[in-house]
Amino acid sequence: MSRPLSIGVVCFPSLGGSGIVATELATGLAQRGHRVHVIASALPSRALPACERLFFHEVSASSYPPLDQGPYALALASGIVQIVEDHGLDLVHVHYAVPHATSAYLAGQVLGAKAPRVVTTLHGTDVTHVGSDPSYRAITQFSVSRSDGITVPSEFLKREAHRVLGLAPDRIEVIPNFVDTERFQPAARRDRGRFDEVFEDAGADPADRGAPVLFHVSSFRAVKRVTDLVEVLAVVRRRVPARLMLVGDGPERGRLMQRARELGVAGSICLLGARADFGDYLKHADAFLLPSESESFGVAALEALSCGIPVVAYRVGGLPEVVDASSGRLVAPFDVAALSGAVLEILTDSGLRDAMGRAARARVEGTFRRDPALSRYESHYREVLA
Repeated sequence: MSRPLSIGVVCFPSLGGSGIVATELATGLAQRGHRVHVIASALPSRALPACERLFFHEVSASSYPPLDQGPYALALASGIVQIVEDHGLDLVHVHYAVPHATSAYLAGQVLGAKAPRVVTTLHGTDVTHVGSDPSYRAITQFSVSRSDGITVPSEFLKREAHRVLGLAPDRIEVIPNFVDTERFQPAARRDRGRFDEVFEDAGADPADRGAPVLFHVSSFRAVKRVTDLVEVLAVVRRRVPARLMLVGDGPERGRLMQRARELGVAGSICLLGARADFGDYLKHADAFLLPSESESFGVAALEALSCGIPVVAYRVGGLPEVVDASSGRLVAPFDVAALSGAVLEILTDSGLRDAMGRAARARVEGTFRRDPALSRYESHYREVLA
């Protein structure tokens, strides 16, 4: 049997997809017997379970007048150096290119012969937005290319990493994201009444009790096109008294609610905020909406499918690798009318909705379970170390 590894996992602590994948990966690896050190600027939003082989290290960047942005990348590099010296890591797995891959490279230069191997997982916007920005492109290309291993969650992102960053395709390993199928599983009996109290606490009309619920989870950034959600809700409500539950927060929240008020649907929206404990609501929803401008994979969509919830989204990025015709509907990008029509098709045909839900769960169990993904990462680590 191969010896357990000592692994550093560097990630953002937020609810975004890269942080979720990194946290779940770290947890699974520790449960398999590896010693795993999670390194981030704060505790991850997805709580780390109690495990004697799972450790957390907070990176704190001191602020000085000449460094008004806070030198997080440098503090992270120093933190990696210290953790390697204290714990003797075999490998550091960084999630998201900049600044994490850059910091890992700097740490390696400091450590010299003692430096661990580095695996970088690209998650999407670190290639398609940050990586393609002239302000960061050169350092992103350099840092990622110096990694000993590179992984991406989709064939789409592999192509983009080659096109944008010039990375050789044979250096990029595709390991699809995964989901905890125990945490995200269908309800024994779907109950729309589960939403009534929370919607009414948010000021919703009691006349909508028991109405269908559309669900969305994201960081409310411009790329997520969250105002399209309220456009869809307004169209759907002309035929069905639907409600919309939103999980997350971000810079587009104000614009979203302003548009909701303009369309007269603000009273049919419930904002839960950025919280990790939304699974018990998600499993009772009727459909999951994802109107993103770009998705390299779509972790939120995968969690919905695992709960047996059909996904309705634009056909962009890696989503066609996650959502097929049996488990949801993908429509032409940015066609709100088509997105609304797909939602109405599901809400007005309970048989179709239930069939899609069963197919969604079966697809996840067949393709996106955690254990096979963990095995693939372990194999990749050992290839890199060899």
